[in-house]
Formats: sequence, C-alpha cells, structure tokens
Amino acid sequence: MTAAPLLEVRGLTCAYGAVTALRGVDLTVHANEVVCVLGVNGAGKSTLLTALAGAIPPVAGSVRAGGVEVAGQTPERMVGRGVVLVPEGRQVFPTLSVRDNLLLGAYRLRRDRSAVRDGLDEVRGLFPVLAELSERPAGALSGGEQQMLAIGRALMGRPVLLMLDEPSLGLAPRVVQVVMEAVAGLAAGGRSVLLVEQLARIALQVSHRGYLLESGRVALEGTSADLQANDRVREIYMGVRG
Repeated sequence: MTAAPLLEVRGLTCAYGAVTALRGVDLTVHANEVVCVLGVNGAGKSTLLTALAGAIPPVAGSVRAGGVEVAGQTPERMVGRGVVLVPEGRQVFPTLSVRDNLLLGAYRLRRDRSAVRDGLDEVRGLFPVLAELSERPAGALSGGEQQMLAIGRALMGRPVLLMLDEPSLGLAPRVVQVVMEAVAGLAAGGRSVLLVEQLARIALQVSHRGYLLESGRVALEGTSADLQANDRVREIYMGVRG
C-alpha cells in the first residue's frame, strides 16, 4: 500500500480582500522528498507557503498534513504538527547570539534536553560555520550566514516538513550552493522540504518534483527532470533558448 502524502493540498484558494492570489491549487509532498514551486514575482508562491503555515485562512480548499485536515489552523498549531516555514528575509533576532536564536527555535521542545541537544548537533553538522559563530550576535552575520541560521532555527523544532521561501534571495552564488546542498541533504536524512524559489535551474537540481505557478494557478507540474526538459520552463524560467 502506498503511504499517504505528508502534505496534500486540494483546491486551495486564497484572497487578500477582493484580490484572489491562489486559485484552486493542488499539490502534494511525500516523505523524504524535496518539492519546488517555481514562478515569477506575483505568481502566488509566497501566499501558498503563508497559507500552508496557517498565517492566511483559505477561502476554499483542503489542506491535509499527515492525513489530518488542517486548513485554517493557526501557525502555532501547524508548528505543533511539524510544518515550519522559513520566511523570505530570514528574520533572525539580531541582538541575540547564534546559539540563542537556535534555542528559540526549540521552544516547543525546551523540556526535552536530549531533543534540543540533537537539534543543535544536526544544525551544526549541516552548517558547521554556525558552530564557529555560536556566541556572535546574529545581526553581525553575513546574509548567507543569517540564512543558514534561519534554516537551522526552524530545524530546531524537529519539523517533518520544512518550507523555505526564496532562500537564495540576495546571496552570493557560492553561498546559494551551500544552502541548496543542505536542502538536498535534508531529504536524504529523512526530512521533507517544500521550496519556493525563483532560481529555477538550481531549484530543479535539488528537488524531486516541481510545480510552476502562474497567476495563482498550477500551470505545470512534474518530475524535476521533466520540468528541466520542458521548452517553456527552459526558455522563460531558466533563460535557455533553442
């Protein structure tokens, strides 16, 4: 028997007042899988993640996490179910140390010292530079280091599904490569990732499957290999002609 999807979205519709941002979106994420969502600015990518994180109540549709209906639940409840969002812009606490930022991510598990210790070990293994900068204020980190910290802080909550909103934004290419290699490693280590990204080429390199959003609708979906070979994706989203 095939296992149920970790996340199953059906007919998700979201609006800001009179403006409909998502229109009947269907999407699934399975265990140990990286799924990317591509699209230009304004396509609805960030709205999708924000809605799945519980910050925007849907107008219509179903969201099931682990087989349980969760549409309209609060962000706190979604975190409790293991669905955690790293928003665009990183949003670290600049005056707190790297270590204290990480420990804040483990707030829900604070009484389980073993889990907190394991979380710190995982993050430091994924991003060794954070171990070296443990006592440095987060505001003194580079943009790439802050992005690693934001991802690490989210992982401290031991999520089953990590959602990343434009993790490459504003980063140097070599740092983007480090972050994306870490994303690929998460799935290999038993986590699932829903990745929103404008850099289609690198997103498709680290993901198993992908969805293309256009004007709030799913315009294309398929394996990453299929999307990489699609002429429309190659020309419009990867800049490859001919």
